[in-house]
Amino acid sequence: MRHPIDRRRFLSSTAAFLGFPTIIPSSALGLNGKPAPSNRTTLGLIGCGGRANDVVKNFFNDDRVQVISVCDVETESTRYNQGIVRKNGPLGREPMRRMIDAKYQGHTCSTHEDFRDLLARPDIDAVQIATPDHWHALQAIAAARAGKHIYCEKPLALTIAEGRFMSDTIRKANVIWQTGSQQRSDIHFRMAAEFIRNGRLGKLKQIRVGLASDNRDNNGHASQTQPSPVPNGFNYDLWLGAAADAPFCPARLHSNWRWFYDYSGGNITDFGAHHLDIVQWALDKDSSGPVAFTDFQATWPAPGSLYTTPLTFAFSYQYADGTTVHVADKMDFGSGIRFEGEKGTITTTRGGLKWDPIELRRPITSDEIHLYESKDHFRNFIDAIQNGTQPAAPIETAHRSITISHLANIALRLRREKLHWDPDTETIQNDPEAQALTARPMRSPWQL
Repeated sequence: MRHPIDRRRFLSSTAAFLGFPTIIPSSALGLNGKPAPSNRTTLGLIGCGGRANDVVKNFFNDDRVQVISVCDVETESTRYNQGIVRKNGPLGREPMRRMIDAKYQGHTCSTHEDFRDLLARPDIDAVQIATPDHWHALQAIAAARAGKHIYCEKPLALTIAEGRFMSDTIRKANVIWQTGSQQRSDIHFRMAAEFIRNGRLGKLKQIRVGLASDNRDNNGHASQTQPSPVPNGFNYDLWLGAAADAPFCPARLHSNWRWFYDYSGGNITDFGAHHLDIVQWALDKDSSGPVAFTDFQATWPAPGSLYTTPLTFAFSYQYADGTTVHVADKMDFGSGIRFEGEKGTITTTRGGLKWDPIELRRPITSDEIHLYESKDHFRNFIDAIQNGTQPAAPIETAHRSITISHLANIALRLRREKLHWDPDTETIQNDPEAQALTARPMRSPWQL
């Protein structure tokens, strides 16, 4: 067409020409308070597992978004229905397609096995990446270079080197990035960080962080460790991607992949990406990090075990100003963060914030520091896309936070007593063996 034509005029004139009344959904024209299709952000899903199902339902609640395509290496699986992850039904690209088609009646969602086919679609504005950690870098970089905005689940990357490359690539591509660090949009964690930023506890004595222990049986099949045939409809080689070749077995997949260093970093990275991120926020270290790691403790799986991350763990790290953070899989307050200062303590967990003494609980005044406020992590991402603004959890912030977890894992794996880190150059000092673990080789033909 040589001249642009208004969508509403086109639909009306076409109906009149054909002799039919104009009967189309009001949402197609942006009526009833809903945005017209031309004003909606079209979303593609890379990964259709349990976490993807949880996340996409938040985008369903936003009329400014429409999911139009999904991608997963698995067509459909009911093999894990009795497991913790799959108790609510099958997962894979076909179950996800059915759920999306039911949501957007009259619109058919396309499916793909390979994420590159989804990214080649010019009608996709943004992607949701909810795949195992070892895939985040390759998929995010490809999405950014394709001009897609990105919502990517944490932990950000498998290695420090991948995270740095991702952050630099996203900046150059000039696309919006939101990390799935939802605690940045939680009022309790934001309030705790604001109280610390404004010195409400006086001088900090220490910070304690409780994470969860590793090697839980998330898919109900941890005992099925023997090699077995790859199920029909599952592209296992593509699931492995850049990770080392390994025989298929049910215990390796569906959330239990978190307990393999080849694919993830255990709960040190999984929940460290949340709680250590809030510590960084509270200390105004979003573009920096600690300088030293000490006090390493861990218990490990028995020799010959399929899983490689520690069963229990503890470590400490220090910032240049002397602030010390103690991390362990068990704390007396559970999973969360306790800030301990000369005037008292503040403990924040998911769903709670406690002051001791209670007199510390005074509102932040207008002349004090107020941190970035997001009340909905998912709407915040769409706001950033449509308004061209900074989201709550940008990629450089996520990279700096997850670097702490990666460094702890490196030291634990090498049984180090100390580790020295330069946050400016992002290098481990005087330890070439540890520095080498800040990056990993990729299985051919995959490469950054």
